[in-house]
Amino acid sequence: MALILEKCEGYCRGVDGRAGPNLACTGCGRAVATRIDDCGSWQTVWLEPDAVVRRSSGLPDRPPRNWADLGRAEHRVPPVEADGSWSRRWEAAVGVMLAHLVAATENHPVTLPAGPAAELLGHAVARCLPPGPDPRSVGLAGPGLPELWPRPDVLLVPRHPGTGEPWRPPGLKATVVPLDSGVWAYLTSPGETSPMPAAGVLPEGVLRDDYPLPSRPWRLLEAHAGAFRDTLVGLPAIRSPRLRGYYDAAYRS
Repeated sequence: MALILEKCEGYCRGVDGRAGPNLACTGCGRAVATRIDDCGSWQTVWLEPDAVVRRSSGLPDRPPRNWADLGRAEHRVPPVEADGSWSRRWEAAVGVMLAHLVAATENHPVTLPAGPAAELLGHAVARCLPPGPDPRSVGLAGPGLPELWPRPDVLLVPRHPGTGEPWRPPGLKATVVPLDSGVWAYLTSPGETSPMPAAGVLPEGVLRDDYPLPSRPWRLLEAHAGAFRDTLVGLPAIRSPRLRGYYDAAYRS
């Protein structure tokens, strides 16, 4: 496919598909798809259903993804982009997670587990659920993690990397809040952070150097407002009087 240049309208950094299909087949010249590649949008290509035909490639299917994928280092999504800004995936994931958290706690304050979760998510969570009396405790749970005791009120769990369904502790009833599996994997296993070897000394000929501080943008991590609002209004819990009042106060005042 090739871009149809006269249909490549957009903003400052890409095309947003406002002019309709902007990709043409290089063989017949027919418009067959719309590419979206603008700042603030997921990079996608939407095929025109009446212009394409689905055919098998003949290649074998990939093995289905499973919970074991979360343990791979490459599955972790760092919170900071290469240009030094917050990850767009993190901002969207936090927005979706916060909507579920507000619904699960019925707008009560929460306490986050110490460590990367509190450091990275604390500001965004406090914006939606300010500190106050009678907080609900939140803990990270999921495949490969030890069971938490005492059990937190809410478990922050990963979505399945293949189906998107939230992980649930086997045989137990629990209130769970789903989180993007790549973000969850980073929070539970951010990688090596210590500037000192775990034991012994450095190998001969290796010079010691402190690990650099983790890269952090100039502002604190914020949730994507649209992801938060759109997820919240789609949850059944929004019909409860307490959450309806929360939504009206936030968006209709």
